[in-house]
Amino acid sequence: MNRTRELQALGQSLWLDSIKREILDDGTLKRYIDDYSITGLTSNPTIFDEAIGNGIAYDDEIRAKSRAGPRIETLFVELALEDLRRAADLFRPTFDATDGIDGWVSMEVSPLLAYDTRASIEAAARIHAQANRPNLYVKIPGTPEGLPAIEESIFAGVPINVTLLFSRDQYVAASQAFLRGIERRIAAGRDPKVSSVASLFVSRWDKAVSDKVPAELHNRLGIAVARQTYRAYRETLASSRWEKLAQAGAHPQRLLWASTGTKDPNASDTLYIEALAAADTINTMPEKTLLAFADHGKIGNLLPADGGDAESEIGRFRGFGIDIEALAVQLQQDGAEQFEKSWNDLMRRIAEKSNALATAA
Repeated sequence: MNRTRELQALGQSLWLDSIKREILDDGTLKRYIDDYSITGLTSNPTIFDEAIGNGIAYDDEIRAKSRAGPRIETLFVELALEDLRRAADLFRPTFDATDGIDGWVSMEVSPLLAYDTRASIEAAARIHAQANRPNLYVKIPGTPEGLPAIEESIFAGVPINVTLLFSRDQYVAASQAFLRGIERRIAAGRDPKVSSVASLFVSRWDKAVSDKVPAELHNRLGIAVARQTYRAYRETLASSRWEKLAQAGAHPQRLLWASTGTKDPNASDTLYIEALAAADTINTMPEKTLLAFADHGKIGNLLPADGGDAESEIGRFRGFGIDIEALAVQLQQDGAEQFEKSWNDLMRRIAEKSNALATAA
């Protein structure tokens, strides 16, 4: 049994944190599914900015669609959804075999809406309808303004990937929004089986504190926060509140590890994959990290359900003046700003390509 299949056998789903047309056209994604047990895929504005801006795979379609005169944002959504529909169809056998627990792809609402509740609700509904695939999540950030949009979207039957979560408290808030949405559906006599994942970003913690703590603590805070959050996740699944919803037929909101590519060149390139092996979770990883783990990764102990030494480990960082709660808020704001920048860069790239291709024609 290869390394990726071992992780899957332990109860963790492996998803690819990447999408570009080339891996669909040349069969690479299908090979990752067959050889590396990949059962889902995530995307974000940065990923699409790199995919569309740094190649020619989309040029013919940009040229053709530009003639119809859609707004740049509309053109992008059409391009992205065409890729994601193809990926969703590749994952459809997994989706069907797991009754919708696994086999998903994700599409983000515009990052410009991160602090706009009503517009996020409307955008999520629009993307869900336009995608026309049962196994496509719409990503909404877990900002204070995003939380009511998440609840309302779940109530409306839109599957949601809650993105940009950085702490246990942020995860718990997202989990509560999901539970409220499901409870409202049950009260209204609707099907409670609306899927969701909660995405905790890991490696950005370590990058943020690398110059504030001694070397012995480098690349340890993100894992400690993940362990702390995993405890809250297991407590949610063990709660009487969740048990009542499960008995009604609801699916759990699964915890997803995001930002699991190693950013420190002095650390192992499989650090976060090996450290975050945990049952009933998802690890979405960049292509480079997937290939590294498949080549030389090692699987040790699973994350303990009680979080192990997470609290004492986090306490060591507090001892060096790290305000965990304030940093979590800052990381979420920084993440939203980064995605907004990538979104604006992407819109500009598509506009420039559209104009250049039209002129060349």
